[in-house]
Amino acid sequence: MMTLVDILDELLCWRRGRGDSVRTLRSVRYELCSFLFWLKLTWHVETPDRLRKRHLHQFQSHLVGHHTAKGMPLKTGTINNRIKAVRSLLGFLKTQGYVSVDLSSELPYLKEPKLLPTSVLEHGQIRKLIRSVATTSQTGWRDRVILELLYSTGVRANELITMTLDVIDLENGLIKVHGKGDKERMVPVGKTALRCLESYIKAIRPFWRGSHQTRVLFLNTVGGPLNWQNLQRIIRCRCSGMDVRVTAHTFRRSCTTELIRNDANLYHVKDLLGHESIDTLKPYIKLTISDLKKTHAKCHPREKDDPL
Repeated sequence: MMTLVDILDELLCWRRGRGDSVRTLRSVRYELCSFLFWLKLTWHVETPDRLRKRHLHQFQSHLVGHHTAKGMPLKTGTINNRIKAVRSLLGFLKTQGYVSVDLSSELPYLKEPKLLPTSVLEHGQIRKLIRSVATTSQTGWRDRVILELLYSTGVRANELITMTLDVIDLENGLIKVHGKGDKERMVPVGKTALRCLESYIKAIRPFWRGSHQTRVLFLNTVGGPLNWQNLQRIIRCRCSGMDVRVTAHTFRRSCTTELIRNDANLYHVKDLLGHESIDTLKPYIKLTISDLKKTHAKCHPREKDDPL
């Protein structure tokens, strides 16, 4: 009988062949190694034939009751990500014949609270932020273009760092984005971001160290492709003066919010962001309703009358 650790390697190999990204595989491996370690430590279970419903019920209780090093409970989204990884293993055990019953249903997702998007910057804040990036150096130009593209297109961090020169159509102001699930989409680039991008490609990047050895759009200071850690470091440095924690996803949220505030067609926004369903935009719709209520309270003449 194969051990669960051996089957985990088999699952990761299968998912790699399916086209999952390196980052996704790394995350799945981490979550499942944690689960298998807990399973062995708590129940002495190491093979699939010994896995029972009660183990999964107890694991969910363990996640809900777990606290971080800072004493904070895990967020619902974090717990669901861990559950998602375990469910993928449970489904794999059934499809590959290691167990006779799919136990995925014994580990349901937690209901996530419908919260408004956090870490959203106003247009004025982003404009001031971008303008503060001096373009007197190569890295300044690169960082300015990165922020412009993140805000203009709403692309994900991984979509940005994997862009190559071949996917950029400067003449038509379009970028072919390679998104989640190996899917491609065409994304328009705003005129301001496009001007910066064109200047970077034609006048800055050709003189960057290592630029002739790769087609990747953005390079790090030693001439290699920009990675996720590099990108986060750039954003953290450029946004150090902000009152909120800013990440690459902050620009994606802010782009989405501004489009919806300005009456963009929701289906167009969905396609721009590469979402499967329009349901993912519901939190942003709630956000604009909050804006509407504030506007109503501020501008409606009856709101200025004295109450009875």
